[in-house]
Amino acid sequence: MRYISTRGLCEPADAPSAILEGLAPDGGLFVPEEIPVFTEEEKEALRGMEYRDTALLVLEKYLSLPEKSLKTAIRDAYDSFEGGEPAPVRMLRQDLGVMELWHGPTCAFKDIALQLLPRLMSICRESTGLKEVLEILAATSGDTGKAALEGFKDVPGTAVTVFYPENGVSAVQKAQMVTQEGGNVKVYAVKGNFDDAQTSVKAIFTDRELAESRARQGRVFSSANSINWGRLLPQVVYYVRAAFDLAPKGGTVDFTVPTGNFGDILAGYYARRMGAPVGRLVCASNSNDVLTQFIRTGVYDRRRDFYRTLSPSMDILVSSNLERLLYLAGDGDSAAVRSYMENLRTQGFYTVRAETLEIIRSVFDACSCTDEEALAVIGDTYMRYGYLMDPHTAVGMYAAQRFAVPGRPMVLVSTASPFKFASSVLRALGAGEAEGFEALDKLSSLTGMPVPAGLDAVRRLPVRFTDTVAPGEMKDLFR
Repeated sequence: MRYISTRGLCEPADAPSAILEGLAPDGGLFVPEEIPVFTEEEKEALRGMEYRDTALLVLEKYLSLPEKSLKTAIRDAYDSFEGGEPAPVRMLRQDLGVMELWHGPTCAFKDIALQLLPRLMSICRESTGLKEVLEILAATSGDTGKAALEGFKDVPGTAVTVFYPENGVSAVQKAQMVTQEGGNVKVYAVKGNFDDAQTSVKAIFTDRELAESRARQGRVFSSANSINWGRLLPQVVYYVRAAFDLAPKGGTVDFTVPTGNFGDILAGYYARRMGAPVGRLVCASNSNDVLTQFIRTGVYDRRRDFYRTLSPSMDILVSSNLERLLYLAGDGDSAAVRSYMENLRTQGFYTVRAETLEIIRSVFDACSCTDEEALAVIGDTYMRYGYLMDPHTAVGMYAAQRFAVPGRPMVLVSTASPFKFASSVLRALGAGEAEGFEALDKLSSLTGMPVPAGLDAVRRLPVRFTDTVAPGEMKDLFR
């Protein structure tokens, strides 16, 4: 399997190179040259297949890496998940399930990929003979940062630096990052929002002079964000698993996904293209509804007010992974993708071709949800089903309720433990105000649910990282 850039201005790469490089040299995103499809025999076998075996089947279709090494990486990545099951589906009623992706060490869905990615990178380093230190960079809107830090901490031959918006993450998310253990990790608060941090990280990747300077020091840049194909691919697995498990014979399963950077929902689209029985994909946004407006109109416009919401991991106006969908829906027209991205950079918006929008809308629906509506959903869901969810998942539930088709399975993708956003959940339940770890304890007392061990441990760790940096100064950290 070879990988090509969405922008079409660089040579194809093999799988190890695509994963180690993260971003394509021309500034585009790596995509597989072709999307493999399941055989009829594989489709039959996938019904009821154990998660780790499903992961191996999916990964082997894209990665030319030794089977034994992949098996070991998958086992080691997911054995630490609570209950041993990375993506359990809890059925609230016969046709509505919640796929919980937050049973990993940092209580967020990013663990699904970021427990596996460091192991994949180690295999890729060995297969390519790379000797330089991999300098992993990640911009985070909340959950990617901690998951990357936890996944890469003390991994030989790597160093990881995370940038988060200084006022754009929850108190618990910030505590998780600034207390991170490990001798190869660094964390910086960015004076700005997630888009500022993400844009500056991309600028670091595409600065050839800086890359050459770091190479002379024996270091090469790579990414832990979902611009890296090695981040996106493991997420395809849980859509494949859930779709084959829950689809009625001859039918499909719809999925609703709260998303900001478009990586999680895009993984569902890849699963669909591979032949998994995935039906409609509902893109759920908060008040930063740039994706909702794009799917409805075909116009992507970041020239809008930025809102800090109760679902901070979705507070994004520049959704990087949408570029991959534009390439796929545009039948591989990299010139069109380059034009869209240049218009976004210089003018702040772009309009896709009518035929491209038609293809996108044949699969995707979209809906946005305010903070007040999300809080109401949390309270209503707990009262109706006894089920507790965080504000991001509540945004998804709001959309799922509007697009669910009676009698057809709808799976809501739950992206974080309610305890990561305990203060908001308490507010939704009418239980008063509390912040930080006090809120975790209060939520536990109210519901009888234990505070997840990974979050509880953070309160006893010392703060290690307090530095703040302006977006324009981020490059200077690596000179």
